[in-house]
Amino acid sequence: MTEPRDERDLQGSGSNTRKVFIKTYGCQMNVYDSQRMGDALSKDGYEPTASMEDADLVLLNTCHIREKAAEKIYSELGRIRLLKAERAQRGKDLRVGIAGCVAQAEGAEIIERAPVVDLVIGPQTYHRLPDALARVARGERVVDTDYAVEDKFEHLPETEARQIRARGVTAFLTVQEGCDKFCTFCVVPYTRGSEVSRPMAQIVAEARQLAAAGVREITLLGQNVNAWSGETPGGVTVGLGGLLRTLAGIEGIARLRYTTSHPRDMDDDLIAAHAELRALMPYLHLPVQSGSDRILKAMNRRHKAADYLRLLDRIRHARPDIALSGDFIVGFPGETEADFMDTMRLIEAVSYASAYSFKYSPRPGTPGAEMDGHVDEAVKTERLERLQGLLRHQQGAFADSLVGRSIEVLVEKPGRHPGQIVGRSPFLQPVVLPASAGAVGDIVEARIASANPNSLMAEGAPPALAEAMPLRAIA
Repeated sequence: MTEPRDERDLQGSGSNTRKVFIKTYGCQMNVYDSQRMGDALSKDGYEPTASMEDADLVLLNTCHIREKAAEKIYSELGRIRLLKAERAQRGKDLRVGIAGCVAQAEGAEIIERAPVVDLVIGPQTYHRLPDALARVARGERVVDTDYAVEDKFEHLPETEARQIRARGVTAFLTVQEGCDKFCTFCVVPYTRGSEVSRPMAQIVAEARQLAAAGVREITLLGQNVNAWSGETPGGVTVGLGGLLRTLAGIEGIARLRYTTSHPRDMDDDLIAAHAELRALMPYLHLPVQSGSDRILKAMNRRHKAADYLRLLDRIRHARPDIALSGDFIVGFPGETEADFMDTMRLIEAVSYASAYSFKYSPRPGTPGAEMDGHVDEAVKTERLERLQGLLRHQQGAFADSLVGRSIEVLVEKPGRHPGQIVGRSPFLQPVVLPASAGAVGDIVEARIASANPNSLMAEGAPPALAEAMPLRAIA
């Protein structure tokens, strides 16, 4: 499961007259996919717009991880239907497409249920988006959710340097898709397919292109990113650690991150890379989901709580300053109070710098949805509140531990208030600095003067906080 983020809109600039509005739900991989769809459409005569009302094409790039994801999309389509009808009264067309994991899961049902939709396209076929739109222009309603035989990345156009620069000095880069783990709560194997690794040469070429356009930090993405494997130019098979070593050698790339990992694929070479590579940031998102062996077995995680803790000991031995992040599902079918307390004890043992936490909600088609022993909603809510309270305490304690220390900060953008700039710490926290500290793209030393659980304030920064990274916990 990749790291969930808030909905956001793809923005940029272009020179053509047709406009596309892309609304992205969910994880970083969907953000990356939206950017690449925008790249493909720019070659087809579309420029991005931040306003749905100005668009000739509206694309909703959907996520199936959140509860009632499909219902939220249909609610959005109700609003778009009114916009499309208003546009038709003025004799103008508005094309509407659904992409992403809900598109993959629902397929033709979306077309049947929502007449406003012209196009449904899955995450493995978005490279065929321009061809699909050409079919729509001929009067078809198109559903393309097959798992493509061809490599979609090879068929996507290169991103122009101006588009990369418009997105900032950090970038996502998908290196792996799909998952073979079949956790009983998760839809990813059914919406993204089996594990596939992009070829190393293709990844390196894209990373070089990002670096040439001014990107300083790359986050490698995958539903199960540390399952990546590929061949070097010399024909040697390497895992994610080997890929990170290669990318660390690209001029201009100062920082590397990756997400999301599975404990079963955290091998010795990847752990060693954390000790060896200065560019690899001391931050690791490694979901465990539960601290109860009984629940872990029901989830089909194929590891025990003690295995996870031993793994973290090895990682911390290699990189003592590493900050850890995790995922937790509260109220999985059959979870007792004793199981929940096992999770609380694991959290206390680890001491997380950040975390995601969720109440379990059934996903149609997954084994978990058919299990007995579903936990009462009120019980799930009460347990989640206790768990989040502990996580907030740990996140605050970690932030407080940085006060008085000097850390390197990558400057990302101006702050919300005059005299501020905002960057990220090696541990992924927003840091507010004085504007005199440096320019966007610089990596600067900053002494931390104060902290809250969501952001850090460097010495000399104006007092109003600019950016906050909320506790990543979803009820």
